[in-house]
Amino acid sequence: MARGGSESRLDPGAFPEPTTVEAVAPNLKRRLSGVTSTLERVVPVQARSLRIAALGPKLAAGVPRISWTDLRHFWRPPPGRPARIWHARRNIEMLTGLILRDLLRMKLRLVFTSASQRHHTGWTRFLISRMDAVISTSAKTATYLRRPSTVIHHGIDADMFRPPESRASARAALGLPDLTLIGCFGRIRAQKGTDVFVEALIRLLPDHPGWGGVVLGRALAKDAGFLDDLKAKVAAAGLQDRLLFPSEVETSATPDWYRALDLYVAPQRWEGFGVTPIEAMACGVPVIATRVGAFEELVKEGVTGALVPPGDIEAMTAALRAHLALDDDARAAMAARARAHAVSTFSLEREAAKINAVYEAVWDVARRG
Repeated sequence: MARGGSESRLDPGAFPEPTTVEAVAPNLKRRLSGVTSTLERVVPVQARSLRIAALGPKLAAGVPRISWTDLRHFWRPPPGRPARIWHARRNIEMLTGLILRDLLRMKLRLVFTSASQRHHTGWTRFLISRMDAVISTSAKTATYLRRPSTVIHHGIDADMFRPPESRASARAALGLPDLTLIGCFGRIRAQKGTDVFVEALIRLLPDHPGWGGVVLGRALAKDAGFLDDLKAKVAAAGLQDRLLFPSEVETSATPDWYRALDLYVAPQRWEGFGVTPIEAMACGVPVIATRVGAFEELVKEGVTGALVPPGDIEAMTAALRAHLALDDDARAAMAARARAHAVSTFSLEREAAKINAVYEAVWDVARRG
């Protein structure tokens, strides 16, 4: 049961009274990123059971928030709590929390979520060592930390990401060809393995005339040549009408694109967490993913999809060929299992409840201390 001020629940999207805010989720980066997207998804769900608000620029509508001037109230704890939680997800946010807590003496306790799967610099290790609690987004991420952490996978909105009544209708609504489609979404660059996806489909599509592919996303200026090379290879193979490169779409539109697919591929060479396989599975789309990030913890091999080594075109081609060889009933069964797995294991409600439980543990320690 929640304590203190959390009995008075906050409506998502509201601008709460700052004196009663129990937890703050700073987002101190202007450019949209995966970190920002996950924060925007989970904070409104957390706000159903405690008074939490985000802080930072360019936050999506529906995210409860406060302003920088509201921090003047933070020298006193909120009603019923020994301190406020400052939940950082980046170095700059950890540093800001330390300044507020240790130099300005605000009544804060610091929580950090780590999604990184690499050895941290000495500076990052120092910042993490000063946190009151740490969350890891995967078990693999936890192995890179030099202190205990709580593993909490990201979640998705299973109502927003849901299967269509008809995939043919979903394709038609987007102006896509009437093909059985394989998709790959996200930033177009070598790190994301877009070239592995394209090379594998160039090998397979000539022998499977009823299938096509979609690369949904954009390339930054520095990766424009990479994208041009991929398009040139597709054109040289005569597949430009079946392997498509739509431009990036708004985040709110991506569920419609998942619903147009029959198979999703996450071909990354490196990834911190990677939420797209969960989003795809929630839409009833099986997934072939590389063994990076948290993908091995998300995709159940042979049940909801397949796993392959990163950067391995031969292995990706073989996994795709095996899926295309399945009959319609087998693919439909895998799609149903993918949806069930995503909903039961990776809901936003589950993620929010686990994060809020970490806050409660921090507050309990603060009370005893």
